[in-house]
Amino acid sequence: MEPRVKDKPASKTTEKYKEPEQFKVILLNDNYTTMEFVVDVLMVVFHKNLEDAYQIMLDVHKKGRGIVGVYTWDIAVTKMEQVHAAAESNDYPLKCVVEPAR
Repeated sequence: MEPRVKDKPASKTTEKYKEPEQFKVILLNDNYTTMEFVVDVLMVVFHKNLEDAYQIMLDVHKKGRGIVGVYTWDIAVTKMEQVHAAAESNDYPLKCVVEPAR
């Protein structure tokens, strides 16, 4: 009978995990959506406090676009869809886009 050879223990390898890619959610200005509605969306969908929501709304109004937040892809797209659904159900053309957050 031959001696049994023990299996070598698995070498210790460290797995490197990459951080998920991040994406900006950006609200776009239009000439019809009210400032109050934009502030409401920022507070409800993005959980911004009144002061932050108001500041982002002013960026959208004055600069034509405002960065709302940076999220992973799935969350960013979900937030964008929630904005579009809220706008549509209230008859506003408010849009937002998702862009890489390099």
